[in-house]
Amino acid sequence: MGLYHVGDDAGLMPLISVANVACGFHASDFNHMRATVRLANQHGVKVGAHPSLPDLQGFGRREMKIGREELANCLIYQIGALTDFLAAEGLALNHIKPHSALYGMAAHEADVAHAICDAADIFGVPIIGLAGTLHEVVCAERGHTLLPEFFADLDYDDDGRLIISREHDARDPSDCGARALRAVAEGRLITIGGRELSVRAETICIHSDTPNAVAIATAVRNALRSHFDN
Repeated sequence: MGLYHVGDDAGLMPLISVANVACGFHASDFNHMRATVRLANQHGVKVGAHPSLPDLQGFGRREMKIGREELANCLIYQIGALTDFLAAEGLALNHIKPHSALYGMAAHEADVAHAICDAADIFGVPIIGLAGTLHEVVCAERGHTLLPEFFADLDYDDDGRLIISREHDARDPSDCGARALRAVAEGRLITIGGRELSVRAETICIHSDTPNAVAIATAVRNALRSHFDN
């Protein structure tokens, strides 16, 4: 049995401004994609593609060896499917955000970062990723905009690398809100070992499969209220 399960999308959608929608290779399917896009549209939420490695059983949280061209085709397939569901609802694709293991691999593997850009070449939207990594360097070289992201409900190691776990435990909402505010307002984070590092954050991520995701999203939204554009 895979790790995939449906989070509380109905509870989360009113609390967010942008949704990363799974495209079927780590979670979701054609019915869930259509329903999620419709739900986002109802709440005025922008939608980006959240493509992954082809790892439904592992929820996309296991690294795989896959060549650049094959990976690019894998991503184009997923993003293209979501783009058509968006078109069916009169919406446009907002961004591309690689999922989990793929996201982490892009930070330090050139072929992976280039494969993501190869897919982005077709769709012409920004890419969400980690600042200060090889992923950002490759995006800049390829003429793509990378939107730097901070994770409110995950930890960072002492080298500033994101710690990607296979399953997410519940987190203290107030702590998540405080961490998100500090990342945005001060550009700082505290690692799991207690080190203080700099961070750039233009978007904040909350995972829908974190058990108390709605409470976390509420706390983060309240903490960042003064920083909203609208």
